[in-house]
Amino acid sequence: MEERLQKLLSAAGVCSRRASESYINAGRVTINGVPAVLGQKADPEKDDIRVDGKPIVERARPVYIMLNKPRGYVTTLSDEQGRPTVAELVADVGERVYPVGRLDLDSEGLLLLTNDGALTQHLLHPSHEVSKLYHVTVAGPVAGAAKKLAAIRDLRGEPIRPAQVRVLWEGEKTAEYAIVIHEGKNRQIRRMCARCDLKVKRLRRMKEHTLELGDLALGTWRHLTDAEVAALKHP
Repeated sequence: MEERLQKLLSAAGVCSRRASESYINAGRVTINGVPAVLGQKADPEKDDIRVDGKPIVERARPVYIMLNKPRGYVTTLSDEQGRPTVAELVADVGERVYPVGRLDLDSEGLLLLTNDGALTQHLLHPSHEVSKLYHVTVAGPVAGAAKKLAAIRDLRGEPIRPAQVRVLWEGEKTAEYAIVIHEGKNRQIRRMCARCDLKVKRLRRMKEHTLELGDLALGTWRHLTDAEVAALKHP
């Protein structure tokens, strides 16, 4: 969309709108190789806008959303196999956002997406040990399985921190556990359950750090509140 050049330079963090006038008058700003003039408009998606020969990059508005991911969707923006992606579920956000971490194809629940690269790195860095709560429904030899899950310290030689495991309900051959982990090992909970001869029937992420899924409907998303964003940015 075309905007006045002064507004584009300000949005890109180049200078204030007032200062941009002197930049333009001094011939420091070009559009598609031609010196710009005051009052001129441009489209940053179509036009090559430069200051002192360097292209400007319009800073995207920070966006933070929570998606309740259903089964059958891959946590990528595109998929070579043509499978449905989470990008399709958030196509109406208005900005390009990226998943923070992953949920595998058959898992569901809380997935944070944002265009804030600094927050993404903060949440994914191992040193911050961001906790994640999952509800896991399993079938198999469930008697004593909660203690076995909590006692696992490695997965095929790969060390892991002990998980916190709580029984939500338990029958003769099925059970549901609340499991808290602090790492993002590939398919970690499924691999832990397999070690205990348990078959995962349903796996849902309910909480990540301070963010809770709550009653968000499956397959829908919402913007985070300012308070939720502020809490996520603290270790």
